[in-house]
Amino acid sequence: MVWVSGWKLASAVSNSGGLGLIGAGSMYPEVLREHIQKCNKATDKPFGVNVPMLYPEIEKIMDIIIEEDVKIVFTSAGNPKTWTKFLKEKGIIVVHVVSSVKFALKSQEAGVDAVVCEGFEAGGHNGREESTTFTLIPMVKKDLKIPVIAAGGIATGRGMLAAIVLGADGVQIGSRFAATIESSAHQNFKQTIIDIKDGDTHLTLKELAPVRLIKNKFYQEVQELYKQNPTVDQLKELLGRARAKKGIFEGDLEDGELEIGQIAGIIDEIKTAKEVFEEIISEFDEVKALIHRL
Repeated sequence: MVWVSGWKLASAVSNSGGLGLIGAGSMYPEVLREHIQKCNKATDKPFGVNVPMLYPEIEKIMDIIIEEDVKIVFTSAGNPKTWTKFLKEKGIIVVHVVSSVKFALKSQEAGVDAVVCEGFEAGGHNGREESTTFTLIPMVKKDLKIPVIAAGGIATGRGMLAAIVLGADGVQIGSRFAATIESSAHQNFKQTIIDIKDGDTHLTLKELAPVRLIKNKFYQEVQELYKQNPTVDQLKELLGRARAKKGIFEGDLEDGELEIGQIAGIIDEIKTAKEVFEEIISEFDEVKALIHRL
C-alpha cells in the first residue's frame, strides 16, 4: 500500500469498522507524524502504522510512533526480532507480515502478537517461494499459537469467508482499497486497477524485494534485462529511485512501478472505503448464512 494508504484511507477504514493502517513506507518521518496526527483527528477508532523495516530512517520512524502514541504496528520486510521487543515494551501491539511457515514461526518466537500470512497473489512483501494464500494459511495455522491474518488475493466477502474457513482469524485487504476515493494513489493508477484483467500482473524482482507488477513499459524493461542474467546491481540501477512514487502517486503508467495484487482483475469500480467495507461484510454474512442452510 505504498503511496496509497495515508490518513484519509486509514481513518475511513477504521470509521467503517476495520483497522486502518497508515503505510509508512512512502513517508519521510515528519510526513508520517503529520498523517498520524490527522488520522487521530479523523477517527476515534483504533488504527495502526505499517513499517517496512527496509526503510532507511527506521529509527526516526519508530521514535515518532512512540511519541505519537500509536497503539498498533505492523512490521514487514525484515527480521521481527529487530523491533518487536522494543515496541512491546512500550505497550504496542505488534503484527509481522510473513510469507512462509518458517518465518511465521520465527515471528512467534520473536514475541509478536499476530502474523499476517501473505500469499504470492499480493502486490507487495511477497515470498520468493510463491506460496499461495490458500495453501499457506492452513499450514501456518497448524503450527502457530498466535492469531493468523490472511492476506493476498482477498477483496470480497466470499474471499474473506474462504480464508476464515481455512483457519485465518482475520484478513488484511490491500488492492481493493487502493482503488477507493480515499486512496492517495493517482487517478491514473486507480483507473488502471479497474481496467486490468486476469494475467495482467506478474511477480518479479525477487533478487531485490519480490513485488507484483502491472505489465507496463517498465515491467517489459525488467523482463528484457532478465534475459541478460543481470546482477543485483544492474536490477537496482534499472529500478532507480522513486519508481513506485512515479507510477502509483504521480500516475506515470509507462515508466512507473505499478504494484498491485492479482485480485485486481475482479475490481471494476472506484468506491468509497465505507462502501467497499460494507459490501465485503454484507457478502460475507450473506454467503455464510447460505452455507449454514445447505
